[in-house]
Amino acid sequence: MEDTTDLIHLTGSGLTAQVRALAAGDVTSRALVERSLARIAETRPTLNAFRRVRAEAALAEADAADRRLVSGEAGPRLPLLGVPVAVKDDTDVAGEPTAFGCAGDFPPKSADSEAVRRLRAAGAVIVGKTNTPELGQWPVTEGPAFGATRNPWSTEHTPGGSSGGAAAAVAAGLVPAALGSDGAGSLRIPAAWTHLVGIKPQRGRISTWPEPESFRGITCHGPLARTVADAALLLHAASGSHAGDLHRPRPVDVLSAADRDPGRLRIALSLRPAFAAARQRLDPEARAATVRIAERLAALGHEVVEEEPRYGLIGLTFVPRSMSGVREWAGRVPDPALLDARTKVNARGGLLLGGGILRVARAAEEPLRRRVGEIFDRFDVVLTPTTAVPPLRIGDLTGLSSSRTDAAMISACPYSWPWNVLGWPGMSVPAGFTTTGLPLGAQFLGPAGSEPRLISLAAQLEAAERWFERWPGGVGPSASGEGTPDGLGGATGEAVGL
Repeated sequence: MEDTTDLIHLTGSGLTAQVRALAAGDVTSRALVERSLARIAETRPTLNAFRRVRAEAALAEADAADRRLVSGEAGPRLPLLGVPVAVKDDTDVAGEPTAFGCAGDFPPKSADSEAVRRLRAAGAVIVGKTNTPELGQWPVTEGPAFGATRNPWSTEHTPGGSSGGAAAAVAAGLVPAALGSDGAGSLRIPAAWTHLVGIKPQRGRISTWPEPESFRGITCHGPLARTVADAALLLHAASGSHAGDLHRPRPVDVLSAADRDPGRLRIALSLRPAFAAARQRLDPEARAATVRIAERLAALGHEVVEEEPRYGLIGLTFVPRSMSGVREWAGRVPDPALLDARTKVNARGGLLLGGGILRVARAAEEPLRRRVGEIFDRFDVVLTPTTAVPPLRIGDLTGLSSSRTDAAMISACPYSWPWNVLGWPGMSVPAGFTTTGLPLGAQFLGPAGSEPRLISLAAQLEAAERWFERWPGGVGPSASGEGTPDGLGGATGEAVGL
């Protein structure tokens, strides 16, 4: 199948659809990768999703995948053989620098990270590395090193951060799925603001090697995709431990969970975020979107009750770990003078809050798990808004002081970071749109090892909502919006057309 119309349709489809088409011989890996590379180039002036594009290497890998597909080699077929995917630029890819959003001349890495090694072992073709703000610190993807990454639903708005480039690439159909990372909501926030599924798995589910742990254990890798099944497939392919990992959870079956009925669950609807030293206000449209999801879940047979987790002073344990991680990464850049002034403030904070304070913060994790986890004695899942507000505008955080930046982002995104402290799974699913067509998300949170339950629940909701039928800017296989569920808005006139 090399018909141009069919190829465009397939390239904009999901991970699972491309895997099936490749296995059936309906398309070649080279055709998919060529189309992906062309779309990346076409959208560079508008979306600016990629920091590095591996055009020559990706085409060579696609040709190798095609040879394997044609040969019908013995043994089980690799789950992602020949499919183009992207990874965030905090993840090592052999032959490419890992700048992590920073300016400067970074040397190429000599080896893949363990997560990328596993994606390659599954047959995936890595087309490039997506943009992230400096050291992943902010819920916007902007910086002097690369400019601004923009939201496919409205180019005046951010796709979120810090996995904003990955989210923009998937939402616009440049790749069917991407691997990002989440240290305070960095997967779930952009998923919410670009109408995607984003999974922050259990700490250690996907290896962070060559780091034994990332940002003192608060950051982990996870998938961004248009559907639950696609996100589960990428999570399955990337999951697994390295011998050097500090966190090695027991394996769980995420792949079949997307096809399994979750059963009748007790769900706690929580609209109050954990305490933080910044003013927080839940936007009425964000609140309404989450309540609508709660009502939909109740209509599907689940028991939904308003209940709040007992977070306590969990924020006091987050800051030392976060700033310590920033300090560690800032010490690796080739030219520290090029770092954002706010990064330098946070790095100094990492020094002040290191040592004994950091050890106390780490020691508080288990008591906090017991305190917050008490809610799972009575409920199976916690439902919250993913963010308190719709997507921020490009430039909203530019030029702010460190303290004003912290206050603005805590106010906008207060719901995600506690689960990074606990190390437990959470995922964001599309929850509809504002009246002006900007995406919103709702968040499912669970205890340790609960990815299968969250995925099963999200898949059941997806079957009712059919959020994958809505695309930004009139692009994608279902650009007309026909069959869109009640309660979902459309893209604004500012959305990028591809």
